[in-house]
Amino acid sequence: MDLTSPPLSLQDNGFSVTTTDSFGTPKDEMERLKEELEKWKEEVEKAEQAKADLLLCKVSADEEYIKAEEKLIQLKNLQEKQHKDMMMSRDTYERKIFALNQGNAELKKEIDKLRGDLAGCSSVLSRAGQIKKKVAEMKMKFSHMEDMKDDYPDVNTHCVFGVATKIPFRLNQNQALLTFEDEEVAQRLIKMGKHTVNLDSKITDVHVKPFTLEMGIKFELHVTISGKKINVSDIPELSIPEDWMRDKLELNFYKSKQGGGGEVENVSYDRQSGTAVVTFLTPGAANGFVRCTEYPFFVNGRCYRLSVSPNSCTHLEKFQLYCGVSKKTILLKGIQEIEDDEESIQDMIEIHFQKPSNNGGEIEKIKYVSKGVTCVCFEEDT
Repeated sequence: MDLTSPPLSLQDNGFSVTTTDSFGTPKDEMERLKEELEKWKEEVEKAEQAKADLLLCKVSADEEYIKAEEKLIQLKNLQEKQHKDMMMSRDTYERKIFALNQGNAELKKEIDKLRGDLAGCSSVLSRAGQIKKKVAEMKMKFSHMEDMKDDYPDVNTHCVFGVATKIPFRLNQNQALLTFEDEEVAQRLIKMGKHTVNLDSKITDVHVKPFTLEMGIKFELHVTISGKKINVSDIPELSIPEDWMRDKLELNFYKSKQGGGGEVENVSYDRQSGTAVVTFLTPGAANGFVRCTEYPFFVNGRCYRLSVSPNSCTHLEKFQLYCGVSKKTILLKGIQEIEDDEESIQDMIEIHFQKPSNNGGEIEKIKYVSKGVTCVCFEEDT
C-alpha cells in the first residue's frame, strides 16, 4: 500500500473514507486552531493597545515629572533667596541692636554720673528760684522752669536742663585742627585742597580735608524738687526702737528754729542706711531747708548733726542721637616735622591761615600735634 494514500476504515461491514490535510490533521482540529489563533490575535491587539496606552501614560507622566522638577527647582531657589534675605535682615538687625546697646551703655554711664553730681549738689535752689549746677565734662544748660499747674504753685519746682555730650575726635601725629569764625573760610580752604605753608623758612605742602565726627547724644533732664519733702542722712544709730526714732525726727523738724519746717505728715525712716524722708503737711514747708545742709538733732541730751537736702526726682525726655558736623573746622594733614617746638609750629600755622592773602580768616581755635595722638572734643553749638 502507498504510504501517502489516505487510510481506510471499516464501518458497517463496508468501507468509509475520512479526509485529512497534507499533514494528517483533522479539519475540525484545524478549525479549532484557527479560532484559537483568532483569539490570540485579539489578545495581542489588546496587549498592543494596552502597551500604547501605557506609553501615552508614561509620556504624560514624564511631562508631569519635568514640570514637578522645574517647580521643585523654583521652590528651592525661592527658599535659598528667602534664607539669604532672612540672614541679611538678621545681620542688619543684630548690627542695629549692637549699636543701640552701645548707645544705651554710654547713656547709662552719663546718667549715673549725672545722678552722682546731682546727689552731691548741696545748693540746688537759690532764693530767686533758680538751680545752679556744674557738671564736669558735659555741656549742661539750664533751659527753663515749668509751672506744676496745681492748687499750690509753690509745692514743687520743676526745672529743665538741656544736656549734650561732647564728641571726641582722634587727632594723629603731624595733623592740626583749625576752627574759623566764618564758615565760608573753612569751606573755601577745603575746596582748594592743597596749600603751601612756610614753616620757619621751610616750604611744605599740607592737605586740607573735611572730617566726620562720631555720633553724639543729647536729651532734656527734668528735675522736680519737692516743696513738701526733704531727705535726711547721717542719722546716728541709737539703741532705741525705730518708732521712737521716727517720733524724735518728727518732733525735731516740727516748727524748726532754722526757719523752715512745720507740721509733719509722715516720716519714712531706714535704720540700715541711716536715712529718712520727712514729708510736711504744708506746701512749701521744705523750701526753708534749701540752704540748710546740716541740721541739729537733739536726742538723749546730745546734739548730732544731720545732713539735709531737698527731695528731688529726675527723668529724661527727648533723648536722641545726632551726627556732629563742624562746618567751621578743617583738618590739616602732611605737616612736615621741623626742629622747632610744637607751640611755635602751631603759631606759624595759625599766622598763615589767618591772612586773607592766603584765603584764610580769623581763627577761633587751633590744635596741632607733632608727636603721638591726642583727643579733641567738640560740643554742640547752641
